Amino acid sequence: MKILTATEISRNFSRVLDELKHEGEEIVIMRGKRPVARMVPGAPHLNALDALADLYHTIADAEGRTWLKDAEDADRESKRRCPDSKA
Repeated sequence: MKILTATEISRNFSRVLDELKHEGEEIVIMRGKRPVARMVPGAPHLNALDALADLYHTIADAEGRTWLKDAEDADRESKRRCPDSKA
């Protein structure tokens, strides 16, 4: 945790934001020897692949196979019921 005064922040705001982004360390803003605010880094930007990567091994293989079979069966049934649709 980094501690900066309100004056330091106002004089170097762009640099402080860059440090916050790159270092990821919380900043406590002091005014008159008292903490008045905190700056925390924003959530990291994730693409869909990164965001869903943790889901890869969250269910057992047998359960995954059952889920996949059910999804494929539902897809076939949907196509059987609506042969003209693009689904």
